[in-house]
Amino acid sequence: MGMGFTVLFPVLAPLGRELGLQDFQITSIISISSLTVFLSSPHWGRLSDRYGRRRVMLIGVFGFSLGTIIFNTVLNLGLSGWLLGTPLFICLIVARVTHASLMSAGMPAATAYMADITDVSNRTKGMGAAGAANNIGSILGPALAGLAVISLLTPLWTIAVFAFLNGLFILKFLPESPHNPGEHRPARRLRYSDPRILPFVIVGVCMFTGFALVQQTMGFRFQDVLGLGPGETAQTFGLAMMCTGAASLFAQLVIVQRLDIKPFTLLRLAMPLLIVAFTLMTFVETQLLLTLAMTFLGFGMGLAGPGFMAGASLAVSPAEQGAVAGVAGSCGPLGFTIGPFIGGLMYQYNPTIPYAFAAGMYVILFIAMFWLVKRVSVHAD
Repeated sequence: MGMGFTVLFPVLAPLGRELGLQDFQITSIISISSLTVFLSSPHWGRLSDRYGRRRVMLIGVFGFSLGTIIFNTVLNLGLSGWLLGTPLFICLIVARVTHASLMSAGMPAATAYMADITDVSNRTKGMGAAGAANNIGSILGPALAGLAVISLLTPLWTIAVFAFLNGLFILKFLPESPHNPGEHRPARRLRYSDPRILPFVIVGVCMFTGFALVQQTMGFRFQDVLGLGPGETAQTFGLAMMCTGAASLFAQLVIVQRLDIKPFTLLRLAMPLLIVAFTLMTFVETQLLLTLAMTFLGFGMGLAGPGFMAGASLAVSPAEQGAVAGVAGSCGPLGFTIGPFIGGLMYQYNPTIPYAFAAGMYVILFIAMFWLVKRVSVHAD
């Protein structure tokens, strides 16, 4: 799943421009599909409480493969000239919404599965391990984007095949979760305003908004500042994203796994690193320094991600793990709804404004954490 999310980012910016789409239209495709994931994830999380993690996870993975095939088909029609302009844009939106509706089942079920096989003492490390797996995918995804030298669609067709094979792997090798849907009534609907998880919701939405803003505009920045062609942009930005994933993986394997750090402490450690990353992106214009900024971003998100997921998981009862996984998991998609939308508008106005805005937002968030931490609690069970 990590590969599937990240292989698109280095390719979409140059691909959208090849199709004649405006920068704002390109980023809005991701925004609308992310909104779909935001709306769907809590529902899939509750269904995993009711019908089992493995079954819902399979819907997400096979749905990812099918949705990618549909999206790629529309892109191919655009590149061949069969679809152009507004009809092409509308079809791309419909294809991504279909894709997002199905694949959004995967992550809440996987997160709840991890909660099922861990307890209070090792929940943060368990979420860190899941995050590390995601970040291995985040490294391999941009590497796979290097196949764009063959054609811009080659990486996307390849990931559709990988997703299908992943579903077969789950069918063959993944055991059922120890969670038994019949043990208790389906978890009640969790509200985002639930005081137990509200601090993590605030942090998560703000955190992922800044991260998404970067992911969706840095492809343009690399292409514009360095004067690259479409294929070169996919390769160069893909390399920078590999550095992001590698730094995040290091944080999760070395820092999170080996040190016993509380979830909210991880979040507060991550914020200064992310502020530095956004500040660099605002002012630097060389490939080396832009890549360094992306590396800082990865290290900070590598600390923040497990802290966010583990903190939300520990705040509720075992019977609510699917529900909280859906709510917490939807914070990222909500961030990826807001971030690309405002980022695309800001970038068209001035290419440095998105990163200055993100840096300022994270400064405010870091200050607010000293108030939010007072509201954090761990469920007694």
